[in-house]
Amino acid sequence: MIKRKITNLYDVEFVPFDNYGSPVKGMYWHKISYDKKNGGQGTYLLKMDPNAKSLPHMHTGFEEFLMLEGELTDPDNRIFKKGDFVTFEPGSAHSSHTKDGCLILVFMRGINQPL
Repeated sequence: MIKRKITNLYDVEFVPFDNYGSPVKGMYWHKISYDKKNGGQGTYLLKMDPNAKSLPHMHTGFEEFLMLEGELTDPDNRIFKKGDFVTFEPGSAHSSHTKDGCLILVFMRGINQPL
């Protein structure tokens, strides 16, 4: 028997992003395979409203993401654009913000620690 799940990234229901306990203003997610109980492993779709900002955090494992729409800016003013595939190594820390909003496909290999 094949166990398969197909997700249309442009036709999903988003809920407030609450991975750190309480929701982060302007951030929403759709969990595809992400499971916090399984060590923060898996994939999710993240939508950020215009002017949304992620909480400062440190990566305990690899975090990778693919920019699907919009732009995202890190504190060093590096701008991630549509088509960019970004890898953060364990131990790296940052927060990001978006001016006009964005849609990101995130691949997690560990729970981020808020700073």
